[in-house]
Amino acid sequence: MVRQHVNPLSRFFQQPHPLPPLQELFPRPERPLHLDIGCARGRFLLAMAPLHPERLHLGLEIRRSLVALAEADRERLELDNLRLLFANANVSLPPWLATLPTGQLELVTIQFPDPWFKARHHKRRMVQPELLQALATALDGRGELLLQSDVPMVMEHMLEGVAASGAFEPADGGTGLVENPLPVRTERERHVLQQGLPVYRRLFRRGRTWQGLHNPSGPPVSAP
Repeated sequence: MVRQHVNPLSRFFQQPHPLPPLQELFPRPERPLHLDIGCARGRFLLAMAPLHPERLHLGLEIRRSLVALAEADRERLELDNLRLLFANANVSLPPWLATLPTGQLELVTIQFPDPWFKARHHKRRMVQPELLQALATALDGRGELLLQSDVPMVMEHMLEGVAASGAFEPADGGTGLVENPLPVRTERERHVLQQGLPVYRRLFRRGRTWQGLHNPSGPPVSAP
């Protein structure tokens, strides 16, 4: 599978793009929320939404053309508990998360983000400190953060960010997950497994002792 990159640090993608409130997106906005960051073509969420009608499912994707295709499928399937939006998560998501009612965000998935292999491009990777802090603030002690990648250095980068945030603790025993805990696999995950290659998975919850955005340290997180 070929990844279609866009530079999230370009001037266009750094422009503020406010996300609509849940009340404008869903007919029953009070339901628990699953947030998928980097949803690509949206097929993962298109399958998840009917399986979990008790939840709202919101996907964010930086490639506008993929969002348009995914939204067309959502409308065709008449899924009123799913929306897919164009956004640069690191720019648009933190202020939006701050508006959510406490405890509504139940699950965050970040799956197979663009690797940006060159060292000078690592700052373009999705999982950045401000985003992690915003996610931790929105999640309560029951909410979960699932990370997946088939690229060891990308998983290591995400885990380093999680550890540096001081906001999360392992919910997987600290050793990672052999199997996907969700009932649906992404296209990328299926492709990687068909090639007989490993997928690295980690599951976290917000730390019980985390005190908020100014907590400078946290528990160590083991790499894959």
